[in-house]
Amino acid sequence: MEQAAPAGADTLALLRQVLPPVHLVLGLLLSAWTLLFLFRIVLTWYPQVDLSQGIWRVVAVPTEPLLAFTRRLIAPIGGVDVTPVIWLGLISLVRELLVGQQGLITQVMIRASVIPA
Repeated sequence: MEQAAPAGADTLALLRQVLPPVHLVLGLLLSAWTLLFLFRIVLTWYPQVDLSQGIWRVVAVPTEPLLAFTRRLIAPIGGVDVTPVIWLGLISLVRELLVGQQGLITQVMIRASVIPA
């Protein structure tokens, strides 16, 4: 007769399978978004650039919905749109809290022995 594995072992096995890809994908997405917001900040220095044309759409399409929402809440300060800077800070914070060296997902992976401490 076969003995059932404890529930904790099943959970640990599931964590070992699921967390590494989640950690990787989330880290890459948050890094890409950070890079896009950095581009948006630099592009504010060049108001003649039309973000709806050409390669600039790659930067504008994923960032504009968040920026449009935030612009309704936070008015430009001295004529300067600070919303890309706000989002850059928020995304960097979330990235560090979740997948940084001391991030929550990273710590769970260490505790589950998925990656060495």
